Amino acid sequence: MAEPRKKGLISHGIASQNRKARFDYKIGDTVEAGLMLVGPEVKSLRAGRATLAEAWAGERDGEMWLFNCYIPEWQAGSFVARFEPRRPRKLLLHRKQVRELTGSITREGITLVPLQIHFNERGRAKVLLGIAEGKKKHDKRAAIADRDWARDKARLMRNRG
Repeated sequence: MAEPRKKGLISHGIASQNRKARFDYKIGDTVEAGLMLVGPEVKSLRAGRATLAEAWAGERDGEMWLFNCYIPEWQAGSFVARFEPRRPRKLLLHRKQVRELTGSITREGITLVPLQIHFNERGRAKVLLGIAEGKKKHDKRAAIADRDWARDKARLMRNRG
């Protein structure tokens, strides 16, 4: 029989999501990248305490980095293992992927947005990056109108049948 999962800790699955990103951006292609973390950061992620709301990815010195991702300090950690919650974290990608991504983000209006941080089957932290283009205000209004109409249509069909 399998061991029961520790309450509140994530062994594999989604640790954090950026739900607002799909509303604010048109997501084209997605890329999965590894994430270089220190020990207490992994514990905080497994507790599901990370925030991707204002995070973005970019190139620095020929490498890809995740900026402004908030992973709070692990409360049960020792004073030796302290880290800065919003420090840049290195993304682990192949050289060819780095070249492709830097080529795509040099175009105007294109950015790399982290969509989610998850743990794969092996328990490794991964970031799903979306190659995104910013939406205009009228596009956002159209998305809201479409969503409202779909909800009203479902309600009408449910009441009718």
